[in-house]
Amino acid sequence: MFDFIRKFLGTNNEAEIKRIQKTVDKINALEPTMQKLTDDGLREKLASLRAQAQSGTSLDDLLPETYALVREAAVRVLGQRPFDVQLIGGVVLHQGRIAEMRTGEGKTLTATLPAVLNALPGKGVHIVTVNDYLARFQSEWMGKLYRFLGLSVGLIVHDLDPAERQIAYSSDITYGTNNEFGFDYLRDNMVTYR
Repeated sequence: MFDFIRKFLGTNNEAEIKRIQKTVDKINALEPTMQKLTDDGLREKLASLRAQAQSGTSLDDLLPETYALVREAAVRVLGQRPFDVQLIGGVVLHQGRIAEMRTGEGKTLTATLPAVLNALPGKGVHIVTVNDYLARFQSEWMGKLYRFLGLSVGLIVHDLDPAERQIAYSSDITYGTNNEFGFDYLRDNMVTYR
């Protein structure tokens, strides 16, 4: 009986994917427009999206165009085109939820989508990894994409002095480890003098 109901109604997960697929369809519809833009045109488009975000336009409203732009930039810079499943993962991450992906399914590339979107307001985005090697590797690899679009990239790893940390934290997108971000938070909140 329950199997019949599940088949008829679908699971919550399936319903959520169907809902997100509408956003993915909007992103895909913008792909030909983004392909026609020059490299400078992509950067100008991102600057326009950034201005809209900073003037109060909702990031949810800017998501389809931003993701389409990042997808095209990834093709040009990295030779990788995010698939629809990665776009779905990017939407889920932007919503502040967990997107479970197996090894080799493109988590690093998927993270670029919400990272660029959430960097638009100019408040900075942190991408947390589990070790210094991954933080450094991902910041260099995906940093090519971010820099191509005119965004700055920072890296927080062990043994940085406070001035270097401040520069890294002031970047549009900052990579680092959970330990470093956590201890920086604790250190900052223990300081009694500026």
